[in-house]
Amino acid sequence: MQGHYAGAATRLVAFVVDQSVATGLFAAGVALSTQAIALVTSDAVKWNPNNIVTAVLLGAWLFVYYAYPWSMSGKTPGMALLGIRVVRADGSAASPRNAALRTLALPLSFLTLGIGFLPIIFGRHRRALHDRIAGTAVVYSWDARGARWRFLARQQESETPPSLLAGGVADPVDG
Repeated sequence: MQGHYAGAATRLVAFVVDQSVATGLFAAGVALSTQAIALVTSDAVKWNPNNIVTAVLLGAWLFVYYAYPWSMSGKTPGMALLGIRVVRADGSAASPRNAALRTLALPLSFLTLGIGFLPIIFGRHRRALHDRIAGTAVVYSWDARGARWRFLARQQESETPPSLLAGGVADPVDG
C-alpha cells in the first residue's frame, strides 16, 4: 500500500488522534502556566475557554502542531501511528509552504459543512479541499517490506552463535 492514496477512515482516525494529542498538550500547557503564574504572583489565574486570548493561543498552537511536522517529516504523530504522510501532489516531499497552506486551508473543509472532505471519499486521488489548495496529497507510507527485513535481521542477530560473533568462520552450508 505504500504510495497509494490514504483512505477516509485512516485519515479520520489520524485526525482524531492528533486532535486529542494537540488538545491534551494545550490543556497541560495551560495548567502548567497557570501553576507557574500562581507560584510567582500568588494570584489565582483562571483560563476562560471563551476568552479571545485563549482562542488565539489555541489557534496558534494548532497551527504549529500541524504545520511544523508536515513541513519536516510529512506526518503528525497521529499520521505516523497510522502510517500515512502528506506529500506534494506529484509525490515529492511537502515543503514548509505546502504545510503552512494546508494548515491554514484545513478549517475551510470544515466551514463548508464537511463538503470539503467529500473528495476524500469520492475522488480518484482522495484530495480534500485543503489538499487541493495546498497542492498536497495524503499517501500510505508504511514500509512493510523494510520493516520485515529489519525484524528478520534482528532475529538472525539474536540467533547467531557466540563463536560467529567472536570472528569465527561459519560453514557456508549451515549458515
